[in-house]
Formats: sequence, structure tokens, C-alpha cells
Amino acid sequence: MITIEQARSYYHDNDTAHGFDHVLRVLHLAERIGAAEGADSAILRPAVLLHDVARAEAHVTGECHAQLGAIRAMELLHGQPEEQVARIAQVIREHRFRDDLKPSSIEAKVLYDADKLDAIGAVGIARAYAVAGLMKQKLWAKVNDDYAERSKQEAANDLHADEHTPAHEFKFKLVKLKDTLFTETGRGIAEERHNFAVAFFDRLAAEVAGQL
Repeated sequence: MITIEQARSYYHDNDTAHGFDHVLRVLHLAERIGAAEGADSAILRPAVLLHDVARAEAHVTGECHAQLGAIRAMELLHGQPEEQVARIAQVIREHRFRDDLKPSSIEAKVLYDADKLDAIGAVGIARAYAVAGLMKQKLWAKVNDDYAERSKQEAANDLHADEHTPAHEFKFKLVKLKDTLFTETGRGIAEERHNFAVAFFDRLAAEVAGQL
């Protein structure tokens, strides 16, 4: 229905955390998880390739990139079987972490899990620091114990605050991701990645304090 190179042409590849290399990493994970969980690759693969296709537009308009992505995918796949395109769009619509909309199909669950796994572990840490560099954030700052309990809106505002660091992003969002996953395969992959990230930020805090 759509090739990797076709999909690549629809992305403005200037986003370190969500560029087309992110899409390819998610694709590798989704294929692994989907094969184990019995997902329909004819739905899953194009949904993965197009899941962030409207992120640049959403950044400008302030709209939800998943909702815009579903609309954009239907436009790009116009002329393909309507039922299949509708299923693909629904998978894309349901993949965003901060939305209350939950995945309603195995394909949507696989995309959700694969997308979130790319924010956990070594890759997740690298992405957090790539974003931090672009936003001129500090390397590290102490995170208060109650930070994880902040509302989503408070945390969204904090992302642009001077004191926000990848350690804060980890405490509010990344540390919670493994518990939001839907598939057994995804949860298994998440456990090791999660433990690595926890150990990294614990080690970072210890090094900053001169303890190691």
C-alpha cells in the first residue's frame, strides 16, 4: 500500500526525536511485536509509516498530531480500499500517549506500544537529551518528589520552563510508560529498557553529587 521511501517523502526530517529515523525504529519494533501478537501487517505497517506524518503541521497549528495524522493518512491513501484505509486511520488516531483515547484493535495496541518503547531505554534517554539540547535545557537538576504527580497541563508548561531537564521528563512521563503498554510482547521489551533508564538517571544523580 505504501513503501518506506514513499512514506519518507511525506516527512520533513528535521525533528531529532520524531523524524523518520524514529518511524523506522517504531516499524522494527511494531513488526516484532505484531508478529508475536497476531496483528494484520497490511494495516499495521502503513499505520506505522504514517503515524507521525502530521507532526510538523500540528506543531504549527497546536492541534493533535494523531488526529491530523489520521486525516492526512486518509488523503495520502486515497484510492486504496476504503475499509482498509479507515482501519489504518483509526490506528494512527489512537497512538498518542497524552490522549484519553485508547487503542481499540490489536494493530492500534501494537503501534501504541512500539511508539512508546522508542521513548524508553537508551533510545529514550538519547531522545530526551536531543530535545533538551534544542531547548537549551540544563543537563540535570534536582526533581522534587511530587513532580510525578503534576497534571498533564502543568507538565506541558514545565517543558518550556528554565528548570526543566530530561530528569524531569523521565520522572513525569518516561518512567510511567512501561505500565501503559497493552501487549505482552511490548511489556516484556519495556521491562529491560525501563530498568536501564532508571539505572541511568540514578547514576547521573550520583555522579552530579560527586558520589561516583
